Amino acid sequence: MAVPAAARSGGARDAPPWLGIYLNDHLAAATAGVGLARRMARGHRRSAYGGELARLTAELIQDRRSLLRCMASLGIPVRRAKVHAARAAERAARLTPVGRTRRRSGVNTLVGLETLRLGVEGKALLWRSLLAVAVHDTRLRTDRLAALLERAGRQLTALDSLHARAASALLASRVPGRTAR
Repeated sequence: MAVPAAARSGGARDAPPWLGIYLNDHLAAATAGVGLARRMARGHRRSAYGGELARLTAELIQDRRSLLRCMASLGIPVRRAKVHAARAAERAARLTPVGRTRRRSGVNTLVGLETLRLGVEGKALLWRSLLAVAVHDTRLRTDRLAALLERAGRQLTALDSLHARAASALLASRVPGRTAR
């Protein structure tokens, strides 16, 4: 008789329904975040932020894959409709009203960095939550989750640094009464 995968891997029982909802919501957010990060990295490819945004984008892609691996190890199916909706929402956010020109501004950069930071902060909370689940479910690797949580901390630091630089550049160039040099 075949032993169920959950029993072989040490999981005491199937994942509770709320965990599937929670992880699929995070997967949808990660999908939108990766789309935003890719767009920002492309838009800043030749700017002072380009290298850091490209590195962060690569890490966000890896983190999304890590989430998918966690879901697979727990036997949680991907809700494709949520993923597609998140992808569509991220793309819709790029649209501009008819007749408006589309150009990058410092404000767009600040808002994009703030949005990425919120996403990474949420992802750090996800890894913390999964660490709590891992105490009771050995299908999750605590060492890997701890490493992902540490990386999220480094990503927050990098985003804070990028944001400070972008805010300084934007606000310093628009201070009333300041003359151009």
